[in-house]
Amino acid sequence: MINNMTPAVKQLLIINILFFLGSWAVPDAKHYLSLYYFENTNFKFWQPITHMFMHEGIMHIAFNMFALVSFGSILEHFWGWKRFLFFYLSCGIGAFLVHTGVNYYQIHAVLDSLSGLNLSKADALTILNTNMRQVFDEQGQMVASNVKTILEKAHCTQEQFNVLSQAISNFQTPALGASGAIYGLLIAFAFMFPDAELSLLFIPIPVKAKYFVPIYMFLYDGFFGIFSTSMLGFSSGVAHFAHIGGALTGLLLMLYWRNKKFDHKRWN
Repeated sequence: MINNMTPAVKQLLIINILFFLGSWAVPDAKHYLSLYYFENTNFKFWQPITHMFMHEGIMHIAFNMFALVSFGSILEHFWGWKRFLFFYLSCGIGAFLVHTGVNYYQIHAVLDSLSGLNLSKADALTILNTNMRQVFDEQGQMVASNVKTILEKAHCTQEQFNVLSQAISNFQTPALGASGAIYGLLIAFAFMFPDAELSLLFIPIPVKAKYFVPIYMFLYDGFFGIFSTSMLGFSSGVAHFAHIGGALTGLLLMLYWRNKKFDHKRWN
C-alpha cells in the first residue's frame, strides 16, 4: 500500500505526523492549533485549517492516517492531486462549519432556557470563557470570583448551574483531528466504487461501500451525535457533527461533480 501512495496523500501524511510529533514536543501547540468555538477567547483565525492536522493520541492518528492512505490514494489516482486536495480541505472546512453551527445552536439553546437569570451577553461570555477549575476549591466550593458574583446576583440555583455547565463544556472543549475530511473521502469512495466491499476491523463482515458508509455514519455518528448528550446523559468525547459535516460536504461535492459529468477527469 505504501508503494502505491500518491503524492498529495504522502504530503498530508507527513504533515499530520509532523504536527502530531510537534504537539508532543511543544504541548502548547495543541492549545493554539486545535479548534475552539468562535466566541471563545482561545479561538484563532487559523484553527479551521490547523485543527484537521492535530490528533489526540496514537490510535486517533493511526486510524485517520490508515483511512487517508487507503481511500485517499485511490481517489487521488483518478482525480489528480489538485482536485483531491481541494476535496479533502473542503470536507475539513465543512466539518468545522457544521460542528460550529451545532455548537452555536446548543450553547444558545441552553442560554435561552436560562433566560430567567437575566444574564447580559457580557456576563454570559465571562462565565463561558472562565476556566471552571479555577472557580472551585478542593472541597468543591465556589471561591470568590467574577463568576460567583454574577451567579449570586442572578440567583442561580444548583440545577440551573448544572444546565449551564453543558454550554460551558461545548464552549470550552476544542475539536481536533482529520476525521471530518476522512469522512468526506469515505463518501467519495462509496460514490465512485459503490460495489467495493468494506468491513470494520472488529466485525469482519464485508458489506458493499454504498451500504456500509451510510449505515456506519447513521448508526455511529447519527446516534451518538444526536442522542448522547441530550437523551442518554453522557458525551462520547467525539465531535460527531464534525464527522457529519465532512460527510455532508463530500456528498454535496460528489453530487455537483456527478451532475457536471466529469467524475473521472483529472485536474492535473
